[in-house]
Amino acid sequence: MSINPKKHEMPTQDANIRATNFKEVALGYTPEIAIAEAERCLNCKNMPCVNGCPVNINIPKFIQLIKQHNFEGAYQAIAEDSSLPAVCGRVCPQETQCESKCTLGIRFEPVGIGRLERFVADWHNEQNKETMMPPKANGHRVAVVGSGPSGLTCAGDLAKKGYSVTIFEALHTPGGVLVYGIPEFRLPKKIVAQEVEALKDLGVKIKTNVVIGKTLTIDELFEEGYEAIFIGSGAGLPKFMNIKGESLKGVLSANEFLTRVNLMKAYQAGSATPIQNAKHVVVVGGGNVAMDAARCAKRLGADVTIVYRRTEKELPARKEEIEHVKEEGIQFKFLTNPLELYGDANGFVCKMNCQRMELSAPDESGRARPIPVANRDFIIETDCVIMSLGTSPNPLIRNTTSGLDVEKWGGIIVNEQGLTSRTGVYAGGDAVTGAATVILAMGAGKNAAASIDEYLRKKD
Repeated sequence: MSINPKKHEMPTQDANIRATNFKEVALGYTPEIAIAEAERCLNCKNMPCVNGCPVNINIPKFIQLIKQHNFEGAYQAIAEDSSLPAVCGRVCPQETQCESKCTLGIRFEPVGIGRLERFVADWHNEQNKETMMPPKANGHRVAVVGSGPSGLTCAGDLAKKGYSVTIFEALHTPGGVLVYGIPEFRLPKKIVAQEVEALKDLGVKIKTNVVIGKTLTIDELFEEGYEAIFIGSGAGLPKFMNIKGESLKGVLSANEFLTRVNLMKAYQAGSATPIQNAKHVVVVGGGNVAMDAARCAKRLGADVTIVYRRTEKELPARKEEIEHVKEEGIQFKFLTNPLELYGDANGFVCKMNCQRMELSAPDESGRARPIPVANRDFIIETDCVIMSLGTSPNPLIRNTTSGLDVEKWGGIIVNEQGLTSRTGVYAGGDAVTGAATVILAMGAGKNAAASIDEYLRKKD
């Protein structure tokens, strides 16, 4: 049988239409397309794709079940290792993880593993209305700080083992970066809500509007009877360039902008937290968050330019996101670095002074180092600047928790089991690594859950 050398295309909204709405861009495989894509899998005995998955999903197993038209079986195969398949199928960078290890990819395009995972999860959510019953309680209580991907995964794995788990979430809606950071057109919030409800069915309790380090401390959680604590509070503290003019009106962090749009629905008429009606938006940065911010600004009616100090080749964003950005009419200015922001008489940003850059020898990240080109400054007219330069962990928990060792830059130090320097306190995800991917955070939550289970069983 001949093998199709290319992945089956993902059906999407037309670029001109989707750039005006917040509906999901990718429409998903049909059963016929999913089966045809699954037929491309070679079912390798050594399963290299599994080694590329941070949560070690048995990828060949679930793909073989798709070939057999057993979509529910395929979902259950994924669910053995992943708590958030509908999420991961949409936002994981499969091209640098499982698909990068695919044997078929040596000669052709790799199997569309992420697209198949999404199909299976969506099929299950549409067809299966049964709720999971909580397992028999084992008498132990665990607290989870943060309801992002690492916290949800840790809570789910522990709940399945009979632990009484309570998640403490600082915002008013659970989901962490899945609800405030990733736009609706990439990850519909109803999907996150479904995953959260599934955890509640397992007996997980979720307390919102609780800021650990302020409302409660780690010490107080132990005093309340929790025997182990997992810190999955993410990295939500935005970074800025510290250039002149960053305090002007109309200059936002990508975190603030995306939270207003995604969580507070600022784009809807009558929103309680309306967002600036900008006409010329400049987004500074080249990662996935920068792409998300740019695409949201486009949907709000602005002309959008992404400013990046290296070339397109060095963009850290996913290839698919970059392609979508271009299709939607968003412009790039490469080899460009902001120097200063200028304001108008009312204190609103109106101009950005930029310098031309050129690339030299690679820096510590392995990418070509950008250096300024003398006497090549130029002006960009703008009424809104969104800084997307990365994030770091909020210092609140580390500043209110004694005996917790942290890196100089703020990340919590853990061992291979996810254990911090404090007995009974574990951590994972962006709170440890800094901003990374959803699936890596999930892997950390899964690892910590296994370690907490071992720790508490030893206590017994």
